[in-house]
Amino acid sequence: MEVLSVRGGAPLRGTAVIHGAKNSVLPILAACVLCRSPCVLHHCPNIDDVHSAMRILQYLGCRAERSGGTICVDATYVDTCRIPQELAGTMRSSIIFLGAILSRLGCAELALPGGCPLGARPINLHIEALRQMGAVCDCSPECVCCSAGALHEAVITLPFPSVGATENAILAALGCAGSVEIQNAAREPEITDLVRFLQSAGAKISGVGTAKLTVCGGTPLHGTTYTIMPDRIETASFLCAVAGCGGDVTLLRTQRATSEAVCQILEQCECQITEGCDTLRICADRRLRAYAGTIVTAPYPGFPTDAQAPMMAALLRAEGESRICETIFENRFHHVPQLRKLGADIALCGQTACVRAVEHLHGAAMHAEDLRGAMALVIGALQSEEESTITGIKHLRRGYDNLEENLRALGADIKCMEIC
Repeated sequence: MEVLSVRGGAPLRGTAVIHGAKNSVLPILAACVLCRSPCVLHHCPNIDDVHSAMRILQYLGCRAERSGGTICVDATYVDTCRIPQELAGTMRSSIIFLGAILSRLGCAELALPGGCPLGARPINLHIEALRQMGAVCDCSPECVCCSAGALHEAVITLPFPSVGATENAILAALGCAGSVEIQNAAREPEITDLVRFLQSAGAKISGVGTAKLTVCGGTPLHGTTYTIMPDRIETASFLCAVAGCGGDVTLLRTQRATSEAVCQILEQCECQITEGCDTLRICADRRLRAYAGTIVTAPYPGFPTDAQAPMMAALLRAEGESRICETIFENRFHHVPQLRKLGADIALCGQTACVRAVEHLHGAAMHAEDLRGAMALVIGALQSEEESTITGIKHLRRGYDNLEENLRALGADIKCMEIC
């Protein structure tokens, strides 16, 4: 079993390169199913979820190969519409293959996807969008089966701007005979990245970056070469790590625009953040001040739910009292009992966490239960001068490329150990 050993107490200093976005590359890999000639994707993170997506593509009959940060996908031949449990169960994002396979083959069978235990994440929005385009969908506790003789044009209004449902609707709409309008679409930057990739492959999609997308289907897509956008959640995670530990770090190949909500909160907590040409520099030369208002997670451009746990860890020693309200997932506070083991003072009332300042954190043995919660435990441990251990780090491998080495380059005392 892998265990992280962390001894904190030192500020973080230096530079770190932000990798390609996990939440962008996964739907783009699914979208490659629609392209009838090879696609080349640059700046792909080397993480477990990407490995899982490549295995799914290979199972479908595609060629998917990696060389460094570049992945080549050849979906000229796709010979099955089925994704079994042993593949779909490894990550939640496998659901995005549903719309792509249905669009390409007219049928799709997907075992219910896995992922982090964040509470109910129903796929009903995905299914209803497909049904409005003429798909017949049969859902059981084990799998979902969809078929369509011919998908047709539709106006789809999502009751909630779900990222996954928006992505599935876009991919399925490309197989329609006519146009599909998606209203109340998610506006996350990863949606924009998916649309830009599809446009480079010949897709006709308008309304990019807005809540109303129009997809003109029926146009065969060709191969393309595309560079994945920087990971705004990895950016947020490193910003929060420096804010909590103190220090001076420059993040390379990233942008403030997609992390604006996080930057604004950290600046109000008395961090200094300077934007350069594809860089962000954060200086935290004093103890943080608690955030005066309530941090509320919300769809983009609001504060991202994926940054909630890292931000909470950054505020553990902030002077005063900070409040964080989680509105997206009902079970996204798994990290709270673990952070308390460090001596953190966190009170929960429903979906709101109240974080009160403590002078010092001590070492502890902690266990991670989800991806972003695991990063919060690392940030918390980095603020203690004693040794901490973290198990469950398989979750970190799903979303952070080369995390320990990147943190060590900033002066962190962190290493991975194998124990029996």
